[in-house]
Amino acid sequence: MAAGFDKAISETGPRPGILGALARSTRAFRRRPAAVFGLVVVVAFTVLAVFAPVLSPRNPDAADFARALRGPSATNWLGTDELGRDLLSRLIHGARISMIIGLVSVGIGLAGVPMGLVAGFYGGLLDTVLMRLTDIMLAFPSMLLAIGMVAILGPGLTNAMLAVGVVSIPRYTRLVRGSVLTIKEEDYVSAARASGARDWRIMYRHILPQCLAPILVQSTLQLASGILAAAGLGFLGLGAPPNVPEWGTILSKGRTYVFSAPHITTFPGLAIMLVVLGFNLLGDGLRDLLDPRLRD
Repeated sequence: MAAGFDKAISETGPRPGILGALARSTRAFRRRPAAVFGLVVVVAFTVLAVFAPVLSPRNPDAADFARALRGPSATNWLGTDELGRDLLSRLIHGARISMIIGLVSVGIGLAGVPMGLVAGFYGGLLDTVLMRLTDIMLAFPSMLLAIGMVAILGPGLTNAMLAVGVVSIPRYTRLVRGSVLTIKEEDYVSAARASGARDWRIMYRHILPQCLAPILVQSTLQLASGILAAAGLGFLGLGAPPNVPEWGTILSKGRTYVFSAPHITTFPGLAIMLVVLGFNLLGDGLRDLLDPRLRD
């Protein structure tokens, strides 16, 4: 009986340290079915992206003109495209390209973090200049600005990733600046300043760690936005070359056969919808979990 009592206490009582905080966060996350679904979708597509060469049933570039435009069958589960290439294999390899695009766009967008940190911490003329530049970039629709950049740099997968990443920089800048304006007024920041700590130490040791939660949420949402924007550029012919199995490019090629072979556009569209939905649901769940005002 004593052993059972001790077990009940260990299961219901608070657990100290990092393990206790992780257990509480896990339980809170499980109470959000939408976020759990988003996590499952993201993990599934991540596995497809990482193990694409192993999981792909066929060579995504192997053409078989005798089987062109075939619908789903036991041989080709999702059918074939206009060149007889296996659509499932191309979608699996396209998951890797889309994930890379999303990660690169987040990596470039993170350049806005130090800009927002400096602008919010120092204020004054520097803040005004940086924020006006940010406002100018935000004045243009993101997709239109990305199209303009690709039109200047030239179509291609690398330029598309660069354009999508640059467009996301002002979002990070405004997000971090808003957080810094609140955090820098906290007592522990004033104490660090009174103790003689240098500005860079205060910014990167005391302020930036408190901004990590909103940055993490924004990065999760930006992954979805980056994948969607890159697919849009690919659909317009400004992204990956036609031979690259990128989802937007597959959609662009398939629109010619939308009535005779609708599977070529249906399955890439579903893949884009699912991965974007997954990242958005996961981002919303992380936001609710990390924001104390939204916790259950």
